[in-house]
Amino acid sequence: MSLPPVPPADPTPAEAAALVREAEEATVLLGRVRAEIAKAVFGQERVVELVLAAILGGGHGLLVGAPGLAKTRLAAALAVVLGLPWGRVQFTPDLMPADILGSEVLDQDETGRRAFRFVKGPIFTSLLLADEINRASPRTQSALLQAMQEHHVTMAGARYDLPEPFHVLATQNPIEHEGAYPLPEAQLDRFLLQIDVPYPDKETERRILVETTGLSDQTPQPVLDPGRLLALQRLVRRMPVGEKVLAAILELVRSARPGSSTDPRVNAHVAWGPGPRAGQALMLAVRARALLRGRLTPAIDDVAALARPALVHRMALSFGARAEGLDVDSLVDDLAARAA
Repeated sequence: MSLPPVPPADPTPAEAAALVREAEEATVLLGRVRAEIAKAVFGQERVVELVLAAILGGGHGLLVGAPGLAKTRLAAALAVVLGLPWGRVQFTPDLMPADILGSEVLDQDETGRRAFRFVKGPIFTSLLLADEINRASPRTQSALLQAMQEHHVTMAGARYDLPEPFHVLATQNPIEHEGAYPLPEAQLDRFLLQIDVPYPDKETERRILVETTGLSDQTPQPVLDPGRLLALQRLVRRMPVGEKVLAAILELVRSARPGSSTDPRVNAHVAWGPGPRAGQALMLAVRARALLRGRLTPAIDDVAALARPALVHRMALSFGARAEGLDVDSLVDDLAARAA
């Protein structure tokens, strides 16, 4: 007979005070991070916040938007400001899994003895930009699955650990564009958040035209390093989550799932819904968003703000729903409003 789980003990006053101090110091650091990124990426405050929330939550981000919206520029600025080594892979239809993971080559020493040697691919870095990920075939896209979930690569029966921290930022063209492949459901589920990158407003676009076409261009400066980033990720996991926020997350995820939802639209028109990993993503992301906004604990507003990024890529509508004009974004917004 197994024993019931032991609930976590409440922190002592000293532990609580230390957590508050650590969170206050983190808020100052993250403010500097956002200020440095703003030197390179203009007017995308929500996008930057969501990307940072995904990274602070220890996960990966999927950036969806048309070409030319500074997605690659954002990744490059993040690498500099967070102090992470990074690499970029341009996904194309002829890209093979070995082009990402690496491959074994046959070496011969001076005595004529031959042996295989593993040559690491570009995935062996702390921040990998998978540019236009949906241009590659599903086989190549799936090569990232193990690395994104388990942070290691298996090649010829041998395990090769990836650096820590390890994050994938993938960019994706809208699926309606010619020459794009939809990402497999299992691949989508590995992304903590899907982040839609909109076109800039008029004033922001004017600033882009003026400040990026001259001789002077501000360069972001490093603020963090891998050790500090790992410490911030541990802090996010230690942040308390209130019962109301926990209940809202649980209700939102289950209400988006056919069979457990009380919304007839979900049961009739959602082909498959979010699994438990969606709730885990929300738990981490709401904590990270609260920390980015200078709060020690997340609020219901954080759940509503992150509902779309955490759920829309983990749901699929039936053909009948699309024929009737049902939109997954508006459906998630309705469910989030009810859960709150």
